[in-house]
Amino acid sequence: MRRPGVPPTGAPHIPVLLDEVVTALDLGGARLAIDGTFGAGGYTRAMLAADRDIRVLAIDRDPDAISAGARLVAESDNRLRLVAGCFGDLDALATEAGEPQVNRVVLDIGVSSMQIDQAERGFSFRHDGPLDMRMGGGGISAADIVNEADEAALADIVFHYGEERRSRAVARSIIEARRRGPIETTGQLADLVAGVVRTEPGSGIHPATRTFQGLRIAVNDELGELVRALHAAERILQPGGRLAVVTFHSLEDRIVKQFFAARSGRAVQSSRHMPTALPGGEPAPAKSFRPVTKGPVLPSAAEAARNPRARSAKLRAAERTDSPVPEPLGAIEALARLPDAPRGGPRR
Repeated sequence: MRRPGVPPTGAPHIPVLLDEVVTALDLGGARLAIDGTFGAGGYTRAMLAADRDIRVLAIDRDPDAISAGARLVAESDNRLRLVAGCFGDLDALATEAGEPQVNRVVLDIGVSSMQIDQAERGFSFRHDGPLDMRMGGGGISAADIVNEADEAALADIVFHYGEERRSRAVARSIIEARRRGPIETTGQLADLVAGVVRTEPGSGIHPATRTFQGLRIAVNDELGELVRALHAAERILQPGGRLAVVTFHSLEDRIVKQFFAARSGRAVQSSRHMPTALPGGEPAPAKSFRPVTKGPVLPSAAEAARNPRARSAKLRAAERTDSPVPEPLGAIEALARLPDAPRGGPRR
């Protein structure tokens, strides 16, 4: 049953910024592309349709996505191969598939609309279901974190990954509630958060949105996967190959922006997460990418109106140079971790 006050779901999956992604990838002449986040196959379909000579290796950690993609494989005239795995391992997965170098890589970061719309997956407060959130079905669940993490760890996850300023109040509420019994469903958690977090009337944003985001990122190590995928794409792309990344919130976009800035030799903006990517006195590394997009590409007003899930999307793309692969960016990797920050910050 749909929870009161939450808009209905179940709309068909619509790939975000599809035309812009295809344009940024410039598929003419490309022979092999990786769709690192296959999902419902929207970008894969577009790439297969753009050039009859292109082949796609598509990756997804969700077994449901792999199963659902079987029909597209059958229709692809042997131009599509589906591989189960994490997109952070895309270079290793491609090499195992006999493809040590590729021409294009596309990544659509975050949870898919199909996962959100399935109550049994436990990603959303829209429908009451088990508090799970695991994209691949293995490892710790959101219920494990909610019922076992201490108050400080919960507050850090909700604050840093969910960007929820009321994270301490959320954590205290969870600790108090679980003394009476385990928190097992999305509905239980959403109601707890709604008791301590308020949103602007008419905003359409549920009070639990940021808390659920933080837990989901922690459960699936989404930011770590993104960092690994960026470095993996850098290793496997041929000179002239292109990488396009679509993100949906500021944490993801910050990582992509900083990675492309550092790898193209542009100045990297400082932040509380990463003071600098190039410490003073350290020589600038070889430029392994050149920008394709000037800043983020945003959805049109028409797309945002047609597909509400597109409203926060940003596309960034870059082209691989012929420079050798530099060392991994430790400062970028740090962006994916919970920072060791004093506990007297702005959380309330």
